[in-house]
Amino acid sequence: MAGARLSGDDEGMTEINILPLVDIILVVLIIFMVTTSYIVSPSIKVNLPDAATGDATAPSSLAITVTAAGQLLLDGNPVTEPELRAAVRAARIANDQVVCLVAGDRDARHGDVTHLIDLVKQEGVARFAINIEPVEFAAP
Repeated sequence: MAGARLSGDDEGMTEINILPLVDIILVVLIIFMVTTSYIVSPSIKVNLPDAATGDATAPSSLAITVTAAGQLLLDGNPVTEPELRAAVRAARIANDQVVCLVAGDRDARHGDVTHLIDLVKQEGVARFAINIEPVEFAAP
């Protein structure tokens, strides 16, 4: 320590060394900068339909998406219909109040989205929400 004296005086330290504090703050800042890049999750772009009357939903247990090509995605990962059924069953066993958030691409066939909702209901999930892209409603 540059400011410390080794004499036998009973004087207290009259200066506060803030360099260790600055070092700690810089290390914490670097840790936050590195970890924030992992928080942002990659996602598949789906062109959601617009609606003015959508409400915010509670965090869902399962996010299921139908792409324009009719492909099924569970939490962003491609799945087959039997795999989706198994995942919904497992989530239902783990949590009786499981909620499915259904997102259908704007260009997806209506029958594909209806089939997905029917599949979720067949597996015993009664609570689901349809994901939309909120827009401002213009009064006529």
